Amino acid sequence: MKLTIIGGGSVRTPRLIPSLVRRAARLGLQEVWLMDDNADKLRLIGGVCEMLAKQQNAPFKLVLSTDAREALRGAQHVITSIRPGLEQGRATDERICFQHGVLGQETTGAAGFAMAMRSLPAILEYARLLDEVGAPNAWIYNFTNPAGLVAQGLHYAGIKRIIGICDSANGAQHAVSGYLGVPTNSVFHEVYGLNHLSWTRSVRVDADTSGRGGEEMMPALLNDDKFIASTHMASFSPGVRRWQGAFLNEYLHYYYHRDEALAALLAKSESRGEEVLRLTTDLLHQLQSAASPEAALNAYHTIMNQRNATYMAHTRGGAERIEMPPVSEDEEGYATVALGCVEAIATGTPLYTGLNVPNNGAVAGMLDDDIVEISCWIDHQGVRPVPVENLPEHQYLLMRDVKQYERLAAHAILERSRELAYQALAVHPLIGSYPLAEKLVDTFLTTHRPLVGDWQ
Repeated sequence: MKLTIIGGGSVRTPRLIPSLVRRAARLGLQEVWLMDDNADKLRLIGGVCEMLAKQQNAPFKLVLSTDAREALRGAQHVITSIRPGLEQGRATDERICFQHGVLGQETTGAAGFAMAMRSLPAILEYARLLDEVGAPNAWIYNFTNPAGLVAQGLHYAGIKRIIGICDSANGAQHAVSGYLGVPTNSVFHEVYGLNHLSWTRSVRVDADTSGRGGEEMMPALLNDDKFIASTHMASFSPGVRRWQGAFLNEYLHYYYHRDEALAALLAKSESRGEEVLRLTTDLLHQLQSAASPEAALNAYHTIMNQRNATYMAHTRGGAERIEMPPVSEDEEGYATVALGCVEAIATGTPLYTGLNVPNNGAVAGMLDDDIVEISCWIDHQGVRPVPVENLPEHQYLLMRDVKQYERLAAHAILERSRELAYQALAVHPLIGSYPLAEKLVDTFLTTHRPLVGDWQ
């Protein structure tokens, strides 16, 4: 097998290497290509990957390349994790949003649209390149934000072997696994919604291999103060938790605590994008000047731990992120999901996990080609979303509203249409104003013109 990572210079790429080494024999993995158009960043981050691969006696060949065609040629599986505009683009998007009095967050609301303007066309170009180099049957696992909206646009453009992957889709599964000290694969969670807008109302432990049966844990855990305090659920008010009756995706904080979240972000001297920019710049500088491979690895782990600890800290009053005791062999959840999907498709071993995929009737009232975040079974035949029924109306209606935005936004980006972009932001629950939508879209288009070109 040849596996290619587009965006191999991403700071998260080294955290895939241990998982790749452990799974290499089961996958028949022969080559891993790290491709990035930023040669300097690829050299530094790729160097960390090479050190990790050497330390762990990786049985596969690790190739660093800036040539997308060669990296994709013959690949059976492709992971996409890119950031057009780099960290500075994110920081700029957030400041534009703050200047207009709306939430600045790279996946949610206006800043999420600005990110999608740059990322969707870039991922689409790589997806089409797969056909050109003779790899039309390759599966694409997209981490590029906003993952759900990007997957929606790719689906509209005719890219069918696309799976959107996000750490938070399996947040309840990992929280329960860590809290109870049971293996992740023994926890079956019913997640439904959209990317960064999902709920988990059921978690069963010790079900059979088909996911049936098992002990229902969610109601008791939602009333367990210790469990709540150990997760991001503590950032939601007790009233919200009682009302929802589900484990909430952490990004729902921006909807249910909108004014509080915006005030907390505005009060910070440094936005999250600016913080990530500073930490990434510091990391690359330290890797460049490291006196030894060990020093480079130490710098990488130190700064990535800092970045993880302050993730969404504004929802916790600035406190560092609480980490549950690790129960997975992987350092980071997204490695487990992505490579679990690769293994399931390659070997036929079924995997149960939360993914962003076409609805195909799983949620009544949503279109079949709507990308939803939902529990799925995946094996050599592909992905099968697990149907959910009787959704609470308030959750369903919010899901519908945000999906309306995503449909419009995806078409706006594919067609380079200002009018559709205005409509998209105008219907978004966190914006809801056509004149404001016009100002935001026009500012984004002017600011990012070198990357997004001219829109009509």
